[in-house]
Amino acid sequence: MISSEVLFAASEGLHARPAGELVKMVKSMAPTKLTLTCGAKKVNAASMLSVLSLGLKGGTRVVVEADGGNEQEALEQVVRYLASLT
Repeated sequence: MISSEVLFAASEGLHARPAGELVKMVKSMAPTKLTLTCGAKKVNAASMLSVLSLGLKGGTRVVVEADGGNEQEALEQVVRYLASLT
């Protein structure tokens, strides 16, 4: 398992469309399991409701963890995606 922290900078927070794109990306990376942690809450990044339940706002730090499969590439893709949302 590997992890990386990313600053979520989208001023409007994470809403349905980008969350859906993230979940779709994560599902395509199976069997690699990805999780997102924000504060004390850790969720499965392949679940739309779980991702939205984090309530990500601009300036929030998120830890992305990847386990199994092609974890390095999967981790880098998710971190890049989250960092690119503005």
